[in-house]
Parts: sequence; C-alpha cells; structure tokens
Amino acid sequence: MPQEIIIAPCTGAMVQVNKGQYVAVEDIDGGQVADFFAEALGQDEEFLSTGVTIDCNESLRLKVGDMLYTNYYNPMFDVVCDDVGEHDLLHPSCRREMFDFFYHNGEGHPNCLDNLNRSLGRQYAILHPLNVFMNTRIHADGSIAVLAPISRPGDRLVLRAKMDARVAVAACSVSESQCNAGRCTALRLLVGGKELV
Repeated sequence: MPQEIIIAPCTGAMVQVNKGQYVAVEDIDGGQVADFFAEALGQDEEFLSTGVTIDCNESLRLKVGDMLYTNYYNPMFDVVCDDVGEHDLLHPSCRREMFDFFYHNGEGHPNCLDNLNRSLGRQYAILHPLNVFMNTRIHADGSIAVLAPISRPGDRLVLRAKMDARVAVAACSVSESQCNAGRCTALRLLVGGKELV
C-alpha cells in the first residue's frame, strides 16, 4: 500500500522517498498548485534546482521522460506520468514579502516558503520549487501571466526517485489571483511503487 498524506489547504508536509520509489502529487479538487521541493538525503547542500532542470532539459516545460536535477547537476527524479502537462519552473515560493508586494496583506498570511521550511525543519531564505499544476504563460515579448490551473480532480504528476530524498510539498496559499483558480484546496501526496503510475 502506498504511503498517503493529505496536505490541507495552505499547509505543507515532508516525506522521505527512497531511490527507485515513486512519488505522486494529486490535485484532489482541481485547480490547486503544489510547491514541490526536495533535498538529497544526508546531503544538506544538495537540493532540487529548477534552474539546473531548465538548463539540462533545455526547456521551460516538463514532459514525461524528462529529469529533475539537483544544484550539482545530478538526476533527482524522472517524470513517469503526467495527467496535466502544465507546470511552472520559474516562480519562487510565495512568501510574506510577495503578498505585501502584490496584495498588501503579508502579515500573518500563510505562505509556501514558511510551510516548506517548517516541513523540512530548515530556514531557506528563498526556495525555487517545481510548481506542480501552475499554469504560467510566457508571451513573445517576454512578459508572463499566471492563469488558472487546468488540472482536474484526481489529476496526478508521478515522479520516480533517482536518489534518496526528503520531499516537501506545500498546497499553495495564493487565493488572491488565478494561481489556484481563486481558492485554496487540499492535495494528496503518495509514495510507493508502480501502482502509482
């Protein structure tokens, strides 16, 4: 049986994933972004890098067969199943300062940076996660727009671990824009074998 964690809206959770195991992020209700971050187990200085992932895949988009890489250019996860095909590798985790900048409401607002740090027991100053299900449009002039996710209830992204890792996932806390279709809902995090595919 897979290990299952329900991540309540505007919260986060951490789970250990061993090399060869599968990890799935499932959108329970549809339209919810998941901030996905991971550290190499026992290697405090090695972690998921979206910048290196863009570099190595030579693409701003992920597809089945692509790899997620660490800051040391080591393969960390490969993408084995994707019901949505729309994820974001550009944006940092939302944080108090982001809410202040855009919405003037950062004081006391739940945010993904705090939720990921709390889940990991760390204090990263900034995090660049894989924003699962986040629907970012890049226009020809270089401008970007965040649209409502196209994920539907039960849609999943399934990754296979290429190394032992600590995985932290946050259910994004932005309800002020279309990032989460204007509302924050729960996610399901699953760790197991091929039954997740």
